[in-house]
Parts: sequence; structure tokens; C-alpha cells
Amino acid sequence: MKLGSDVPMTRNDAPIVVLDSGLGGLTVVQALHARMPQERIVYFGDTARLPYGSKTPATVTHFVEQIIHYLEPFQPKHVVIACNTASALALESVRETFPDLSITGVVEPGARAAVDALRPGEEPVIGVIATEATVRSRAYVLAIEDLCPSARVITRATPLLVHVIEEGRELDDPLVRLCLQQYLAPILDRRPSALVLGCTHYPILRPLICELVGKQVSVIDSAAQCAQDVREHLAERGLLRDAGYDMLESIRPAGLPPIDAPAESWLQCYVTDDSPRFAMLASRFLGITVAPPEVVSPDELFANLTAQAL
Repeated sequence: MKLGSDVPMTRNDAPIVVLDSGLGGLTVVQALHARMPQERIVYFGDTARLPYGSKTPATVTHFVEQIIHYLEPFQPKHVVIACNTASALALESVRETFPDLSITGVVEPGARAAVDALRPGEEPVIGVIATEATVRSRAYVLAIEDLCPSARVITRATPLLVHVIEEGRELDDPLVRLCLQQYLAPILDRRPSALVLGCTHYPILRPLICELVGKQVSVIDSAAQCAQDVREHLAERGLLRDAGYDMLESIRPAGLPPIDAPAESWLQCYVTDDSPRFAMLASRFLGITVAPPEVVSPDELFANLTAQAL
């Protein structure tokens, strides 16, 4: 069924769409809500096809385009690709595919914050921990060097961290500490001024990372920087939402069945697989009780894209 909206909606009242390969983008949702609690957010986690970090740019781009096509009936006023891998591999192509949508990622804000954290008089060294695909793309290296050509960027692929986080391991777990120590040691040997958390899962581990790197290293949360960037972007365009208007149902496209709104009715979630597990881990990420999201299978995404092309 083709989705559509029968409810008139001003651009200010339209939701912000946040998409990710899985759960990591919920750190961006948390940061967005902290800065703009009046905004409605539609979150899509492609949990059936994660991780994006081991896939090719063409595959990641195709997945992201399928999701945005599916969510277009929400008439989003802004789309956040809240996945460092997808931001690195697909952002420019997706912007070309959807020229009428405002779309940003997480790499550019994180790179800006890292450069801002450099201390005068010290060698400009910046560390980045990220997925294998993000590291291979050199997206952070290029973004940082564009802002500060003299910067030395030390990147390190840290593939185990996403699995550690999604297993629900706590900060006091010896395995978590050992894993971080092993990954961070080569970067800390170069004495960086800043360390970019180049995956939106990683802010969950930020307290332990800060402890391990010490106060002399600024730890850059790409999720927080992304949220600040989105707020400024919406403010510049006059698209911040009036805090007094409740429009939970008005942002829901006609054609989707009604849902029971959770207490935190500012958030609607969709996933491509494993809804109960998502709700459990999302509650940990956001610090609130999250209702089970709707499941949209990859086959539905493909069928929706095919129908629009006909």
C-alpha cells in the first residue's frame, strides 16, 4: 500500500527522521531530544541488515535510499543519517537522490568539534575510533584535514565495540575495559589532543573512555555534535517546532495501522528485525521505557521502492 498523509502539516510541525543500521543512532535521538524536547522524532533502525561497517558503499547507499523512500510520507523537515559508516559512504549520493530533502550526517560535525578542541602551541594530533568501513573510507581524515591541513589523524578500526555494547555489557565489565585498552593504546602513544568517537554506539562507553584517555584528551561525541548541528540548521531555517502543540497522530502517515503511544510520545520507532530486543536495548540507550517498534521487513522496503519506481 502506498503511504500518504491526509493531515495538513506545517514544515515546523513535521518530524525529524533519524536512521541508522541498528541501535547506535539512538544516541543521536537522545542528544536531539535533550536539545529540542518539543520535536517529534521518527527513528528507523535497519536491524536485519546490520552491521553496515562490513558492507560496500553501493550496498550501504542502496539500503539508506530504501529507508528514506519508505519514510518520505512523514514529510520530514530534516533527515539525519545517524550512522558514521553510512554518513561516510552514502551521504553525498543520497543527497543527490533526494535533492528536496535536508539531509545531514555525523562525520562533519564530529570533525569540526575535534579541530575546535585542538590546543594552541601543541602538535595537532586527533585520534578516531570507528568501524572498519568508516576507517577505510577516510571520511574523518579528509574532513579534519579540510579544516586543519596540518592535523595528523590517527584512525583505528574497533569492530568489537558494537558487539560489546549490543550484548548489554556494562562499563565495569573487565572485557569492556580490556577491549578499550587494546584499541586505544596505539592512539594514546601518539599523544592526541582529541579523540573522536566515530560510531554512534560509542557514547555509551564514553565515561570509561574518558577515564582511560585522561583529562588531557578531549573526547568528541559525534552524536552530541550532530544534534547541535541539526538544531542550528533548523533554527537558521525557522523550522523549530512550537513546544505547545501535540501532533503525535498527525505525523503518522495514512496507510499505517494506529499504534499505542508510549509515555514518551515524541518518539516513533521502526526496525527491520527483532523488535523485542530493540525495545530492551533502546531503553538502555535512551534511559526511558520504549514501546516495541513496528517491524518493516527488508522485503517491504524493496517492494515499496519498486512500487514508487513504477
